[in-house]
Amino acid sequence: MRGRVAAGVVGVVFGLTLSWTGLSSPEIIREGLLFQSSYLFLFFGSAVATAFVGLRLVRRARVRAVLTGEPVDWENPKPQRRHFVGSLIFGTGWAIADACPGPIATQLGQGVLWSLCTIAGLVVGIQLYLRRQAQAESDAAPSREAAPARRPAAAPGRA
Repeated sequence: MRGRVAAGVVGVVFGLTLSWTGLSSPEIIREGLLFQSSYLFLFFGSAVATAFVGLRLVRRARVRAVLTGEPVDWENPKPQRRHFVGSLIFGTGWAIADACPGPIATQLGQGVLWSLCTIAGLVVGIQLYLRRQAQAESDAAPSREAAPARRPAAAPGRA
């Protein structure tokens, strides 16, 4: 329960920040994506710089998570094809809808009714992904019928 409350508080603060900074506005997003305004990229750049420094300080201090008490640590996996494909799909959807998941929730909270269409697209995309993952897992699972059990062959000359 404690984790859900913390997630809710973080979500509300994130939504308020997106709303306050204007990053839930399709016009602001469109201007940034069309390179007509640097506001979007300056905001992202400051977020990346803050996270870069903050995460290194957290790792160096070897702190523990506030809610779980577990050590804060992570691995840096090598980029895979799925990361590139996912980023292209995400970027395309962002350019078409002028919103990514954070601003969509913020727009809904602001009462922007057309955000329901964007949320519907998000849900459809998630469902397609989950179906594809389930299909890939079932294709990868060994099938009992695929390799029928064989009896060992009798050695030549023996009956």
